[in-house]
Amino acid sequence: MTTETHWDVAPGERPAIPASERKASSGLLVYTLGLLLAVILTITSFWVANTSAIWAPGVPAGLVVLAIAQMGVHLVFFLHITTGPDSTNNVLALAFGVLIVFLVLVGSLVIMANLNENMMAHTELMDLQVRH
Repeated sequence: MTTETHWDVAPGERPAIPASERKASSGLLVYTLGLLLAVILTITSFWVANTSAIWAPGVPAGLVVLAIAQMGVHLVFFLHITTGPDSTNNVLALAFGVLIVFLVLVGSLVIMANLNENMMAHTELMDLQVRH
């Protein structure tokens, strides 16, 4: 067997080397790095939400960017979603889950908007009761 260095491996992806040659601490290092990045992003999000150092209309955009970065850290370091051929099923399952959540959210918003438009306001209902 030849021993090669695999530099094209993502942080959450397992290298294609035999289990006997892997270091036991590399998995712990990946999870620790992911945890450190997640904690830093969480603290930064709280700081952005509570500071006056950032332009007020830019706070929501900053929080969205930090949330997307947080999702990326979780996908790569904890769920091990990569662009490798071994992750195809995981990526498809993730995409399907996102689609279902999107459909539920959009459907709920459409239903609530329709109810809001078609329901009688409380003051109009009270006026009807007084007239009869």
